[in-house]
Amino acid sequence: MARFKNKKKGFFKSVVKKKQQQQQPNVDHITGDKIPKSFVFSRGKLPPPLKQLEMDLRKLMLPYTALKLKEKKRNNLKDFLNVAGPMGVTHFLILSKTEAAPYLRVARTPQGPTLTFKIHEYSLAVDVAQSQLRPRCPQDLFKNPPLIVLSGFGNGDQHLKLTTIMFQNIFPAIDINTVNLSTCQRIVLLHYNKDTKLIDFRHYSIRLQPVGVSRRLRKFVQNHQVPDLRSLQDVSDFVTRAGYGSESEADDEAAMVTLTSDLGRVNRASTKSAVKLQEIGPRMTLQLVKVEEGLCSGTVIFNEYGPVGDQKKDDKEAKNQVDNEESEEYVEDEED
Repeated sequence: MARFKNKKKGFFKSVVKKKQQQQQPNVDHITGDKIPKSFVFSRGKLPPPLKQLEMDLRKLMLPYTALKLKEKKRNNLKDFLNVAGPMGVTHFLILSKTEAAPYLRVARTPQGPTLTFKIHEYSLAVDVAQSQLRPRCPQDLFKNPPLIVLSGFGNGDQHLKLTTIMFQNIFPAIDINTVNLSTCQRIVLLHYNKDTKLIDFRHYSIRLQPVGVSRRLRKFVQNHQVPDLRSLQDVSDFVTRAGYGSESEADDEAAMVTLTSDLGRVNRASTKSAVKLQEIGPRMTLQLVKVEEGLCSGTVIFNEYGPVGDQKKDDKEAKNQVDNEESEEYVEDEED
């Protein structure tokens, strides 16, 4: 019996230790800053394309998000908020749909503010991949959070400043002096057009290519495969022969960087490399329509459609519509 107890106790310890290893840290061990985490979920009934957009946004927010977050139709906002505190979740991304258009709300927990965006257009990650000749999505692409780049937001308006702060804090900050270049594999770009008041939301993968090296030679070094040289007279033809392999792609000086450390087998320190971006989706065209002081409630700081009173009336109608949809779903569940 003593031996059996020892074995059982040892197994319990190993399970606890494994769970502790799987838990994500709340504080960056290098910068000492709190790591932002997010929940991506929906309110009300969504059509299948928007449900897929929800999954694409969860993948975009990796690794500090709940990729397999389970939602129930009976869950309300307080349910997610009660779970968010113990898990260290700092932001909510909430998708909803009305008769007019789909909406995306980005909220800071637990007390706000909340930014509401109208989604004018969107493309799923699968649509972006199908439109490309050579889609690129390595297995380790989502092991690290993306970089964030904001463009066109600096005109002094309060609602744009809040948008800038919100998206800057939704991803972990980096220290340019200690950052590991191999972890910078994705980038999220938000560009604000002051004429149309629309925000272009794009998601790219980042790759570096050495300058002055032909594509054939670069792939030879990366793939560790011996090329077929039977049709060549000399090994130099493998590099210089026209038509056999494309010459190094035309490089823009503005897109070149000098590496401070080695990155892979091809990109070496103190050499120039060209930065290449390839879109991986999802893609959205957003319009900021409302800023609330609290978490999906409170004083309306900004609204795009006129006086606050008119906006409150529109918000009440939209909220009632969503509540009616949720009530209908609840009744259907009870009948089933």
